[in-house]
Amino acid sequence: MTDDALWARVARQARCADSGPDPDQWYPVSIEPARARHEAVAAIAVCTSSPVQAQCLELSLRHWDIGQHGVWGGLVATDGADLRRRWPAAYRGRHRTAGSAMIVRPPFAPLPLGLVQGGDAR
Repeated sequence: MTDDALWARVARQARCADSGPDPDQWYPVSIEPARARHEAVAAIAVCTSSPVQAQCLELSLRHWDIGQHGVWGGLVATDGADLRRRWPAAYRGRHRTAGSAMIVRPPFAPLPLGLVQGGDAR
């Protein structure tokens, strides 16, 4: 699968396109990771239910010029930067090898719905 095909799949299946959080919640202003996660809790919750969360995160790590801004694959920019530093250099910037790419998972557990603003913990 080419990078373009992977972008198309993420664009079609990602939950962020039709989600409810305010657009500002996708772009936390804090650089301190815990505070940024708190600012983006609703956006992160949308990511945790997305069927393409791992692919979205992978694309953000590959295309860091885009991925360093906002929430991608359930990670705020600071967490993404930490993960990208640990990600094998061979996977960074690969544009035509999505089929053989390393799918990554967020380094922390998803947030419970009760923590999401307006979420129903029932």
